[in-house]
Amino acid sequence: MNDGLQWSWETAWEALPTLLEGFFTVTLVVTVAGSAIAVVLGLVIAMVRRVAPRPIAGIVTFFVNFIRMTPIVVQLMFAYFFFLSFDALTIGIAVFGIHYATYMAEVYRAGIDAVPRGQWEAATALSLSRGRTWGAVILPQAIRATVPALGNYVISMLKDTPFLIAITVSDMVSNALEFGGDHFRYLEPITLAGIIFLVASYPASVLIRRLEKRLEYAS
Repeated sequence: MNDGLQWSWETAWEALPTLLEGFFTVTLVVTVAGSAIAVVLGLVIAMVRRVAPRPIAGIVTFFVNFIRMTPIVVQLMFAYFFFLSFDALTIGIAVFGIHYATYMAEVYRAGIDAVPRGQWEAATALSLSRGRTWGAVILPQAIRATVPALGNYVISMLKDTPFLIAITVSDMVSNALEFGGDHFRYLEPITLAGIIFLVASYPASVLIRRLEKRLEYAS
């Protein structure tokens, strides 16, 4: 049997620090910062498309569709070569945040549309201001319904971070491939990278389910 297909604990332990460094310094940083941008920007996009004049909403919709219909790798490379004054990690965070904001905007839009029309009419009957209608009536209900979908996109972002190699940012998977090339063994580093992704994703999914149940009880 090929020695490269036989598991070596010695090689695994040797590769683990390199993988963890890539995970904590790049994979996790891009996911957390990109998610923060996407959650906020997605809500802003959804509200602009809802309340802005039709020409402005149309322009925003065009850019949302454009970003959603082009691969994130292309967007990373375009931003990398166009914004040369920024470091690659910053560009990666911005692109991931904007890319996923367009998807989260659709989630928010669906959540807002799902709020019963009677809620809007009740707010109008109570003479609530537009800001209070959104802040106290519409958004709390809309966001509560979107938590599971938003959480899934955060997990998807975590799993998409290996695309950062397109702009020379070495994440955990890049480190695994580099380690494999240096030691002529890919089984251990690639397997460990998959396990680390699983370990990072599973608690996040559990947390999302608990948050979803808590919001259901609170409603």
